[in-house]
Amino acid sequence: MARAPINQTHYTRQVQVLLTKVYGRSILKDSVLERAITYFEHHEFVATDESISPESQALNKLQQTERHSHLVSICHEILELAEGASFEESNRKSAQFLGTIQLISPTEGSKVAINNELCKPIYKAILSLRLLDRLLLNNEVNDPFITKILAEFEGQTFAELDAPARLRFNETVKMPVIMAALLQDIGNNHGDGQKILVGEDGTEDPYRTLEADDRKKLLKINHNQTLAYISNGLGIPVYVGNSKAERDQFVIDEELKHQFIKKLIKSSFKAKHGIGNLLKVPQIYVFIIFSTKSNYNYKVLPKVFQVLHKNAELGACSQKAVDALYQITGMFPQGYGIIHMPEDEQGQQGDCYEYAIVNRLYPEIPEHPLCRIATRKLAFIGHGHNVEVKKKNNLYFPEMAKKVATLSKERLNEILELLSSNYQERQQLDLLPRCWHANEFFSVKTNQKLWNKTEQ
Repeated sequence: MARAPINQTHYTRQVQVLLTKVYGRSILKDSVLERAITYFEHHEFVATDESISPESQALNKLQQTERHSHLVSICHEILELAEGASFEESNRKSAQFLGTIQLISPTEGSKVAINNELCKPIYKAILSLRLLDRLLLNNEVNDPFITKILAEFEGQTFAELDAPARLRFNETVKMPVIMAALLQDIGNNHGDGQKILVGEDGTEDPYRTLEADDRKKLLKINHNQTLAYISNGLGIPVYVGNSKAERDQFVIDEELKHQFIKKLIKSSFKAKHGIGNLLKVPQIYVFIIFSTKSNYNYKVLPKVFQVLHKNAELGACSQKAVDALYQITGMFPQGYGIIHMPEDEQGQQGDCYEYAIVNRLYPEIPEHPLCRIATRKLAFIGHGHNVEVKKKNNLYFPEMAKKVATLSKERLNEILELLSSNYQERQQLDLLPRCWHANEFFSVKTNQKLWNKTEQ
């Protein structure tokens, strides 16, 4: 399906700009990714080479500080869009954030891999935040650093944190989680990693499936260079102010946060148990939802948890963390196009299917996505209500697809004619679709308000 030009709401534009600020590429070379690439190309040894002049050392510290403060400001923007004043509000905001990323992304065509690479870090960071909340509420986090921070709040459990405590927790724990999620694969952009990904002469497809040996080498390079970038490319920020007490606390906090970021990344490489699952489980999820492989297929995205369960079974990540993420997202990713056969007040199914879009987290039953309807009586609408789509009504599942197959070919063609924007598109669509690509619908500004309050 060709994508219409996006006429964006302020929110949609905000998300688009933020994605570019993290992993975008431009002539300004000012994204998080490009700053890291510049560091790998020019400054890698400055921080540790004692033969460098004091002037160069000072310049390097200034560049470190600039890179660090740039990253901090972006992490604050992400936190602002993903966190609310309550658990429910954080989930609503995160659903909107995740859904918007999905809906502004092409799901077919030549731009899928490049776009998906751009989307992965922020999408993963949002999932890491929500997974942290869930694991804390389940009492399944026993990391000493997080325990130490929570102990400051005098008997308040995580669920009871008041506004000042929540602010402190966000700054000391959630900010490092976001940073670690954004930087987890930054080491792939080191020259040695690029030689493997694009070849010595730069002509290889970086999204191809690597040979096992190359994959092992790349994992090692990524691990080492990511940690080196965090230590030497970013370092620990310098306190600005004139209070000794504040400065002492600042230095302690920043050192602990720095160590926590490195711990998250180190433990994500062997995350069978422990805090590394905050990155590892969302990372596996994102590798499927925003796959950069040539066999990317939008239709099979809901199978992501089959891959996650297999990884847990093999000991690559924690089953408890996988189960927690399943509870949060359900089977269908945010922004996914659901096709369902609605029932009337008597519980009877009609002779047509309708379109809906997944728009909320925490479905009561993971296989029953919480959606906003996008069509009514086979006409697109920008002001639909919320529904829970049950398995028995969802065409994604073979049982329902078989029922729809009993409709006449003429009726199926009639439905397609009403739900597709042109004849060519209709020629390409399945007569019995299992899902729909909602990005063209979302490209209309009035259809971007899928998260406003509405009756269910």
